[in-house]
Amino acid sequence: MRTKHTLTLDDAKRIALAAQAEADRNAWQVVIAVVDDAGHLLYLQRDQAQIGSIEVAIQKAKASALFKRPTKFWEDLVEQGKPGYLVMPGMLPIEGGLPLIIEGTCLGAIGVSGVTSAQDGQIAAAGAQVLSSL
Repeated sequence: MRTKHTLTLDDAKRIALAAQAEADRNAWQVVIAVVDDAGHLLYLQRDQAQIGSIEVAIQKAKASALFKRPTKFWEDLVEQGKPGYLVMPGMLPIEGGLPLIIEGTCLGAIGVSGVTSAQDGQIAAAGAQVLSSL
């Protein structure tokens, strides 16, 4: 039998706090979603970001958790002329979703939406950095 690491609500809040600090440094208004390894929402925060970014952030996080890859991976494939990834179930091939991985195991993911996809990715990366201290 294996022991499974899981994200706690406190972990999710710390990840989101670090991501929000990066957004604040740049005066970017975003939605930040943290999901568990099954893609279910653990934590969401939004302050002044557009309402449409709520579902986008959740979907970026979910796609990243379920496929255990950054959403930028699929964005790059679509840009290379492989549009089939646009219709895969659960897929949102837009940068801003990052898996949260410890010891080779995906514990969940962070998804960010509200600014450009590259900026969303930058914010998500700041949140994911928290894993090194957990």
